[in-house]
Amino acid sequence: MLTVLLFGVALWAFATLLGAPLRLRMALILGLWMVVVLINLTLPTGTPLRTATGGDARAWLVLAAAVAVIWAYRFGLKHLRTRAQTTGVEPEQPSPLFSETELTRYARHMMLREVGGPGQKRLKQAKVLVIGAGGLGSPALLYLAAAGVGTIGVIDDDSVEGSNLQRQIIHTDARIGTAKVHSAALQMQALNPFITVRPYHRRLTESEAPTLFADYDLILDGTDNFDTRYLANRIAVSLKKPLISAAITQWEGQISLYEPANGGPCYACIFPERPAEGLAPSCAEAGVIAPLPGVLGSMMALEAVKYLTQAGEPLRGALLIYDGLYGETRKITTKQRPDCPICGT
Repeated sequence: MLTVLLFGVALWAFATLLGAPLRLRMALILGLWMVVVLINLTLPTGTPLRTATGGDARAWLVLAAAVAVIWAYRFGLKHLRTRAQTTGVEPEQPSPLFSETELTRYARHMMLREVGGPGQKRLKQAKVLVIGAGGLGSPALLYLAAAGVGTIGVIDDDSVEGSNLQRQIIHTDARIGTAKVHSAALQMQALNPFITVRPYHRRLTESEAPTLFADYDLILDGTDNFDTRYLANRIAVSLKKPLISAAITQWEGQISLYEPANGGPCYACIFPERPAEGLAPSCAEAGVIAPLPGVLGSMMALEAVKYLTQAGEPLRGALLIYDGLYGETRKITTKQRPDCPICGT
């Protein structure tokens, strides 16, 4: 048996010197083992060749079993080491939606059961377009930014004037002459650097409105002229986009959510025709008390946040009228008109 073992060692060494791969050397040793076992199983007892190879196949089978156990142990140990190294490497984690700073910033929102984490996530993923960066747009834009609406677009073709600063709180004296949308963007991002602001320094037009509206989830109309209000309503209805519209004059204001796609009326259902000349003067013609745009603009932002977070009951099918001079608020139920040329059936 010792002779066979020595022959096996010599065969392994010779194959190693010739540069034979490990698999070939293993095959040679396995072949030698099989020949020896075959000799011990087939030749009669006492035969010189059988005697020279150990005389009993059981010894070779025990040797093979021992070698198999050793190899299995080494293979298992190598597998465990590889697994431990793989487990030790931390998998790449997706970046969280909110940073630690944002979680602190929006903590008061997340405490509200109507908003919470899911509602704040909806705000961050929402896109809101505000038409007008003036009296109504100023507070609406600031509160949308503060609330954490992820993407806010603002369109206005006007520039900041000194007469605006009595009520348009998003602008400053130092930015007189600056485009209102750029002035508003500076203030919004100074308030909340975690949002995206898209300023559009131009007037809303019939040709551009469909493409612009299509990229947003909600439209806020804070303009001071009926042409733009009717235009915004037409495009919003055609694209099935919800529209929050407000208007102010002197001491009074009104606001509503127009969403025919969800059972409510559109703006043209409530105001099918523009008022006669002189019945609805603009702020430039009739004047406006300074805090009034802040009240209605904040209401616009509040309705937007409610709509986006699905909290409470929005002003769909209701027109809220606020009288600042006497501190009165009235709520009028509104309905869709079947004969409305914009949204009627």
